[in-house]
Amino acid sequence: MQNTIRTSISLQGVGLHSGKDITLSVLPAAENSGIVFVRTDITDKNNIIPARWDSVVDTQLCTVIGNEDGVTVGTVEHLMSALRGCNIDNVRIELDGAEVPVMDGSAMPFVEMIECAGVQKQDAPRLALRILKKISVEKDGKTVTLSPADGAVFGGTIDFDHPEIGEQKFETRLLNGNFKHDIAEARTFGFLHEVEWMRSQGLAQGGSLDNAIVLDQGSVMNPDGLRFTDEFIRHKLLDAIGDLYLAGAPIMGAYDGYKAGHEMNNLILCTLFADDSAYEFTEIYDDLPVSSAVQAGVQETINA
Repeated sequence: MQNTIRTSISLQGVGLHSGKDITLSVLPAAENSGIVFVRTDITDKNNIIPARWDSVVDTQLCTVIGNEDGVTVGTVEHLMSALRGCNIDNVRIELDGAEVPVMDGSAMPFVEMIECAGVQKQDAPRLALRILKKISVEKDGKTVTLSPADGAVFGGTIDFDHPEIGEQKFETRLLNGNFKHDIAEARTFGFLHEVEWMRSQGLAQGGSLDNAIVLDQGSVMNPDGLRFTDEFIRHKLLDAIGDLYLAGAPIMGAYDGYKAGHEMNNLILCTLFADDSAYEFTEIYDDLPVSSAVQAGVQETINA
């Protein structure tokens, strides 16, 4: 069955790029309504943006979604990742600025927010996108592949010429709370010279050692160090989980990313939806495909 949250909940934080204080509220939503963002600070035009792959308007520094009136919301990936990890299908997300607050740079504050609000089961069956055949996209030495698999599997590889990163690989299955244990705490990261350049361009105004891992030429600058020895690849997978939840439904299949980022994640969704033979919708229960017998029982209940 589909899920929403039990009660409305809010939090406040700074926007990573704008540096502005932002209030974000997550509200329960009706079944089959999906995830939508609402810019409450905009009242003179359409301020509603569906959280969908075809709403993505920029992937350079984060994932930005927008509508036909040019209203946008940026840095949606960490919140979307938490919603996916907590199996939330329908919510209304209201915010009074152009960015989702970065919080500590991970998805854990959003997971804790969802847990505090509680999860409410709904009456409609939960649908997923089952991957039926292998599809890939490749660009500038980066690759993303989606393949058929039993359940939702996310794996990836990164390779940075830095002594604290190097080549890292990780894989997780979204089942039995693995998202919270394996992925949710991994923070976004950047290099000091990049941060300095972005700030000179009016970006990363809210970035600090409190909400990102920052690396200089040879070390991690954060006094408390890393949360995982391979925190960097875990965060890349956190981003991928959030970006792919813009499919509008959880994906049942295996994601594999090589040096992938937001652009590649959106490209694989564009490629997927351009090929009707690559996927099908199927009912799921607790992130596993529902057996034909259970599906029949669910359908009988719906028809009763």
